[in-house]
Amino acid sequence: MLTRGAPEGSSDSGTVVREVAVAIREGLHARPVMRFVDHASKFQSKITVQNATRKGDIVDGKSAMQMMLLEATVGNVLRISAIGPDAALAVDSLVALVETGFDLEGPKAAV
Repeated sequence: MLTRGAPEGSSDSGTVVREVAVAIREGLHARPVMRFVDHASKFQSKITVQNATRKGDIVDGKSAMQMMLLEATVGNVLRISAIGPDAALAVDSLVALVETGFDLEGPKAAV
């Protein structure tokens, strides 16, 4: 079961959860999703993501097809969760990726 806690919290079960807003105008389209999945796949932990704004399904953060189902637009809040040996590092790294606009070139929208 995934823990839903404070944006920078972790639970007793070892699940680390943080929330971050999508800051790119185009939202989660193919390029940022692939960057996210490639980055998430570097970690051993199980990584899940939910569009907390829409209160949608929780999807596998290592699956491009599932990540596209989030339909996250600019300003939507993603809830990134991980459980495993490198959970904290994985979540912190993925939050940083989202905060930097997925390292895509071009201006970011203000949220």
